[in-house]
Amino acid sequence: MSQPDIITALPIAFDKDGALNLDGTREIFRKTAGSGVQGGLVLGTTGEFVSLGFEERGRIVKAAVEELAGMRCIIHVGAASLYEVLQLIDQARAAGVTEIAVITPYYLPVTDAEMVRFFTAVSDASAGLDVYIYVFQARTGNTVTADAMATISRLPNIVGAKVSGEPLSRLAEYRAVVPDEFIIYTGSDRDIARVAEYGAQGVISGIASTLPVPFTDIAAKIGAGETDLADAQAAVDDAVDTVQGDMARMKAALRMQGVHAGWPRMALQEPNEQELADLERAVREYDRFAPAD
Repeated sequence: MSQPDIITALPIAFDKDGALNLDGTREIFRKTAGSGVQGGLVLGTTGEFVSLGFEERGRIVKAAVEELAGMRCIIHVGAASLYEVLQLIDQARAAGVTEIAVITPYYLPVTDAEMVRFFTAVSDASAGLDVYIYVFQARTGNTVTADAMATISRLPNIVGAKVSGEPLSRLAEYRAVVPDEFIIYTGSDRDIARVAEYGAQGVISGIASTLPVPFTDIAAKIGAGETDLADAQAAVDDAVDTVQGDMARMKAALRMQGVHAGWPRMALQEPNEQELADLERAVREYDRFAPAD
């Protein structure tokens, strides 16, 4: 079985007053660059993209291209309108980005026909870029049906999809209708060892930005053909259960590791004393968790 890709969904550092902390953001990016994963997804949900302005996003993109040099750097350019998305595509291209992700339209309901029209416009604007469709119905209110995915996946420049908040069976449903070379990633960190069974190539994991070793360890074991993954899966489950995909917890754990990760800009509750103790335990444990050779 091929070793699954791990793309880290990266948090963005903000000061306590909500101001962008670009130096802290660079520290987060540098941590990921040395963590053994294949790349970073920048300005996605974990990056609180909906709270950032155009100019701020441009500064973050520039920092990401610099700090993630030598590994994959996927910039999310989704926004509330196609007008903004097209501007963000140009911004990313000008910064030297080669891979982008675009979340589906959100807030208002969208028909299949409008979904196809939207991604056709994205495709037309993305010459020279590899584009990933970002499907997250729980946050957007919209999904990409299998029929729409069959059409969108064959547009020029559209190379893959990131699917969050959906069961693994949804990945298989997409795999059945897309081209063989189409890449599918799940946003379900816990399922890294199972994605290949459903036709996916890996995970895009926010938790790996904080505790990467359980993920790199299990991926290496899979790539080496090991079949007894119980201990490695238990470590992944522990990391997922402790961090819970929560950006406030991610940043607290990063601060425990000496990274100036700041705090969320959005309205997220800070971890309580017990949650902080759990994070401290996980950081201590997985700092010592030896990855496979």
